[in-house]
Amino acid sequence: MRIRLPWYSGMVVAAVTIACTAQGGGGEAEGSCAIAALYGGRTYTQVANVDFTVGEALGPAEFPPCDDTPGHDDDAAGPEPTTAYAVDGLNPRIAIAMRYTSDEIMLLAVQPGGSLPPEVKALTGAVA
Repeated sequence: MRIRLPWYSGMVVAAVTIACTAQGGGGEAEGSCAIAALYGGRTYTQVANVDFTVGEALGPAEFPPCDDTPGHDDDAAGPEPTTAYAVDGLNPRIAIAMRYTSDEIMLLAVQPGGSLPPEVKALTGAVA
């Protein structure tokens, strides 16, 4: 299965941590979280606008909760379980694929130091 995410589905997220940021004005803040997942003891963040081929199921993974609403107690929200899939040609220690919605599968990569591994960068069409 060859997957190409539309340009509006996200952007290359250059952060290893699960980043929640407050935005907005007028004294009221809105939050937004980077799309991230946990698998095999590693944090992976979304990489968009990439052609990739989904491989076999690797095992359980999760989307951690996002506490992005200031002043709201989101302690009841827990991680959302999902399944990690291999990406053809990439080591799962570098990148995985995960179903985000019923019709969307995304590529996520470990991004040490805030930059993409060369193998993943090559998929984006950028010079590694």
